[in-house]
Amino acid sequence: QVQLVESGGGLVQAGGSLRLSCAASGSRFSINVMGWYRQAPGKQRELVAGINRGSNTNYADSVKGRFTISRDNAKNMVYLQMNNLEPEDTAVYFCNAVLFSGVAYWGKGTLVTVSS
Repeated sequence: QVQLVESGGGLVQAGGSLRLSCAASGSRFSINVMGWYRQAPGKQRELVAGINRGSNTNYADSVKGRFTISRDNAKNMVYLQMNNLEPEDTAVYFCNAVLFSGVAYWGKGTLVTVSS
């Protein structure tokens, strides 16, 4: 079992920045990939960024050059630095962890609202 708790969401003006954090507890040493997904109203959940235990990363095209994902394996944390935010980034952001076994866990989400 892995528990994920997100923090750092909020309201920001377009062009601003936010940093999301996700703390993992439980069977954290079994975690392979961690990532951030988002779900906007009326839309499907989509991958924003992912990072594996070796710190290899991948990003959605819409956030490349603006968002940076990072991970601290010692602290069992994953972060998402979001710069130059746009109203289209408004969504609930979810932390995701995938174990080496393939089992996936989700946090409850944190709301990011970007005003124009």
